Amino acid sequence: REKAYDSLILFAIFTLKFETCQQKEEVSFESSDPKFSIGPDGSLYAEQDVTNLTEPIQFMVTARDSMGKYIWETTVKLLTSHFLRGEGRVYDLYCSQLITFPRQHQRSSSNGLRRQKRDWVIPPINVPENSRGPFPQVLVRIQSDQDKEIEIRYSITGAGADQPPNDIYIIDPVTGKMSVTKPLDREERASYHLRAHAVDINGNQMEPPIDLYIYVIDMNDNRPEFKNQVYNGSVAEVSKPGTSVMQVTAFDADDSTTANGLVHYRILSQTPHIPIPNMFTINGATGEISTIASGIDREKVSQYAIIVQATDMEGSLNFGLSNTATALISITDINDNPPELDSKTCFILFCGFTFRDKDQPHTPNWNAVYRITGGDQMGHFAIRTDEITNDGRVVVVKPIDYERNNAFTLMVVVSNQAHLASGIPSSPSSSAAVAITVLDINEAPVFPSNPKIIRFEEGVPADTTLATFAALDPDRFIQQTIRYSKLSDPANWLKINRTNGRITTTAVLDRESPYMKKNVYEATFLAVDNGSPPATGTGTLQIYLIDVNDNVPVLVPQEALVCERSRHGYPVNITASDLDSEPNAGPYVFELPSYPSSARRNWTISRLNGNYAQLKLRIPYLEAGMYRVPILVSDSGNPPLSNTSVLKVKVCPCDENGDCTVIGAVTVAGLGTGAIITILICIIILLSMVLFFVVWVKRREKERQTKPLLIDPEDDVRDNILKYDEEGGGEEDQDYDLSQLQQPESLDHIMSKPAGVRRVDERPVILESQYPVRPTVPHPGDIGEFIIDGLRAADNDPTAPPYDSLLVFDYEGSGSTAGSVSSLGSSSSGEQDYDYLNDWGPRFKKLADLYGGGGED
Repeated sequence: REKAYDSLILFAIFTLKFETCQQKEEVSFESSDPKFSIGPDGSLYAEQDVTNLTEPIQFMVTARDSMGKYIWETTVKLLTSHFLRGEGRVYDLYCSQLITFPRQHQRSSSNGLRRQKRDWVIPPINVPENSRGPFPQVLVRIQSDQDKEIEIRYSITGAGADQPPNDIYIIDPVTGKMSVTKPLDREERASYHLRAHAVDINGNQMEPPIDLYIYVIDMNDNRPEFKNQVYNGSVAEVSKPGTSVMQVTAFDADDSTTANGLVHYRILSQTPHIPIPNMFTINGATGEISTIASGIDREKVSQYAIIVQATDMEGSLNFGLSNTATALISITDINDNPPELDSKTCFILFCGFTFRDKDQPHTPNWNAVYRITGGDQMGHFAIRTDEITNDGRVVVVKPIDYERNNAFTLMVVVSNQAHLASGIPSSPSSSAAVAITVLDINEAPVFPSNPKIIRFEEGVPADTTLATFAALDPDRFIQQTIRYSKLSDPANWLKINRTNGRITTTAVLDRESPYMKKNVYEATFLAVDNGSPPATGTGTLQIYLIDVNDNVPVLVPQEALVCERSRHGYPVNITASDLDSEPNAGPYVFELPSYPSSARRNWTISRLNGNYAQLKLRIPYLEAGMYRVPILVSDSGNPPLSNTSVLKVKVCPCDENGDCTVIGAVTVAGLGTGAIITILICIIILLSMVLFFVVWVKRREKERQTKPLLIDPEDDVRDNILKYDEEGGGEEDQDYDLSQLQQPESLDHIMSKPAGVRRVDERPVILESQYPVRPTVPHPGDIGEFIIDGLRAADNDPTAPPYDSLLVFDYEGSGSTAGSVSSLGSSSSGEQDYDYLNDWGPRFKKLADLYGGGGED
């Protein structure tokens, strides 16, 4: 008989049931071990006490159908640590954990057994986590029903075998025993899916691959873990029992479908124990904390600390694992304490209240609200609350007049921002009476009408009395004197009497003055009493000036442009401006005067509207030029004022579009043909002079290049040297004594060098260039060629320093006929007379000015 076995590990639970494998047929069960029996419903019973056993019990369970056609067998293995005492205890054994063997028996008609071949099937395999071994530990044996006919090789593939994590499961290729190689961790991986293969020695597949499902059975190896070690919650004081406060949550990594992962909560301690040790309770399943007793008072205890324990195995203290966390419950304040006014302190300038409230500071339950309920009908006072101390302070918000009311009695009520909680047997507010005495001070004089407005026609002459601007003293119980003065008078038109406040003019009032603003002139005056200290009041006087017709109209514009032919161009629009206002301004009347007669003969004016008219030529043609046209303008005043204005009209030739031509514009400007020709000739002469100067500069530049100087004038910074284009200065300039150009005999380091140009700054380290040798008795005309040859040799000398270094061509010698130049030094005595330089001619004039006139400077 071909068999396949699977070891099944059961846990110590109350019932073990075989659920029928054939859903439509009844199955009977038999146990090969008399210590255990299986009922008709599949329940497994312990028939005797098996707690004294030290080794696991293993026995065979056989299942048959009601017709006797099918038989199933499996092996059951129970660990000794999971046995329970007492007969009748039952354990659950699920059909999904049974192994269906690769053989099936079917009875023949002659009551014999006939073998029927079928494919191999392996049910899910359950493996406990954290097994102690020994490893490898055999889990199941895989066997094909062809292994007796041919040699079979077994293998497994999948995650846990040949895929990561590798080599957790192995299989004996010959026997087909599959084993686990190390302890498993369900929290790391709860199941594995492998595939079993059966091939012959040549690698040919003998059976179709079969799926193996391995489930890791959970063990209670993880403690519950709280999400937070400290939880913060709050509940209002005076809360009723059963009020929810907060919820704590713990997570167990074990299987939550078993008791290993079922967490139960309990409260271990409460701090402080006020008013009782058990003010809160917790739901064992959900972790919700709620109140269980009344009497929570924030003014006594503001915070509770509760130690909460979470235990798995449904809270079993014997088998479960536990962990703890802290729940901090803050007691929130409600307005259960009314405010109280402890005392009131009133001074002359200050009145305050001391406040007391037991509720939580700086909350609506503690913040005070002060109200004045009586004694202040006019609203002179208000109470400001100190945000830090919550005390009240009476302040003045509306001016108080001592002469009207010198004392007040206020009724002050204080309450909280939040309403007093219901059920509190206290008044929600507290009240007090406040007596306030008003002190008299010196008040400033007051002008009854401020600003005071008066109306006059403009042109009021000087020394005219305009008004009396007097002030009143509010201090009725004190006799004081008021004196007046002027504070602001932009045009200096007014003066005020010092004792009675009478205002008179000092100049003519002109409405058209720049100091007027919208026909109003404004001045400011002071009224000062003789109190201690003196008080000053300010009053404003506004003078509205009524316009009179005192300004003549002025023609606008002052100049115009007209074409010489009346059929060309456009007429000139004219208007007028008047400093006066309506009705003393427009509409205006424009007329041409009778004198001169040419005005009406050449021009005509037509009215457009009340403020505008048009001026145009009366005749067909008027010679181009500048014309002064007089126009009489009259305003609409009563009586009207007139003014004759002169309009400068430029008459010029125009094109077909009515625009003045360029020639015409020049003609109008007053320039004739002769003047234009003169201007052109002047321009030509100016250009010729510029051209001549440019040619002269070019010529001078060319001469300078052809005859260079030893010293470039641009490099000569001496301002007292004059250069002339002279070749010689006399016979002395042509008499050269070259005998003085001798090498010094005392300079050995110079004499040791060959003849020619010498350098005294350093000695060359390579072969020097050959410089020209000066003849013993040189010809005076050869000096120039000698210098040029020496310069050329120096330029080609690789040992020579840069070109601007000094080269010694020769030594003049000690017997030079040239005198010493030390006599040119300045005399320190200051007695040197340089007046003789004035007799040396223009060349020494500069030196004569510098030195001869030094005494005068």
